[in-house]
Amino acid sequence: MNYRHLTPSMSLLLAFEAAARHQSYTRAATELSLTQSAVSRQVQALEQQLGLTLFRREGRQVRLTDVGRLYQRELSEALGRIRGATLQALAYQSGVGTLRLATLPTFGSKWLLPRLNDFYKAHPGMLVHLHSRIEAIDFDTSEIDAAIGVASRDLPGLISHRLHAEELLVILPAQAANEQPHWSPTRISEQLLLNVANNPHAWGEWFSHHGLPHRSMRLGPSFELTSHLIQAVQAGIGVGLVPRVLVQDELAKGALYSPGLAFASQRSYYLIYPPRNEALPSLRAFRAWLLEQI
Repeated sequence: MNYRHLTPSMSLLLAFEAAARHQSYTRAATELSLTQSAVSRQVQALEQQLGLTLFRREGRQVRLTDVGRLYQRELSEALGRIRGATLQALAYQSGVGTLRLATLPTFGSKWLLPRLNDFYKAHPGMLVHLHSRIEAIDFDTSEIDAAIGVASRDLPGLISHRLHAEELLVILPAQAANEQPHWSPTRISEQLLLNVANNPHAWGEWFSHHGLPHRSMRLGPSFELTSHLIQAVQAGIGVGLVPRVLVQDELAKGALYSPGLAFASQRSYYLIYPPRNEALPSLRAFRAWLLEQI
């Protein structure tokens, strides 16, 4: 087998990948600072070298064939790894670098951001680009280097650093502190219970923890962001069950009231990243700082 035949030049691969991503030779040409005819010639040269039809023409538009779509998926991942390797090499050379970090929105705003300036003071020149993410991160298709999220266990195929267990706390509007009788688990169970969408079983776990019948649950609206649930509780819409770490400021200022009744959920906060990113200087520095904070 001729391995040169299986290793097309980078210029051909970049032209194909850009054209495939945009489904347009014109937009690919703009991205690559080439002419449309140059992109077309490079794609044709790649098709001739491989003996494959990667695009089909539909009028003035181009569409990927099935084999073209497969080739694009595999090639995009490979090019992403090449770019990542280049960034690592540049970071090693300079001794500084950037970290593209995904984090849960409310954790990022409530816990991470107030502390991040301490990281910058300890590591001048390094930059942490924060990306809010609720869904699971696909490190093969995104440009994220690492993520902070919650999970019930280490995630397969990723390096996971357990930060701390998730302790959930019942929260009520501030005026509830002055109400009688005492806010017992039974009384809490009679209220409208607000949920966070990514943890729909939290109240069920809480009811089981306190030995309460699940049939008495009055589940209220669900919120994508914990910060929105906190605002809903402050507005008197219902009762919330949220991680203690995300409401410490509101409790300290008297903006919320908690009768206690905390319990450890089955989840923990994790710093996660693919093994290929482990040696990134920016990630190594951030990881060491983060674990010290915890």
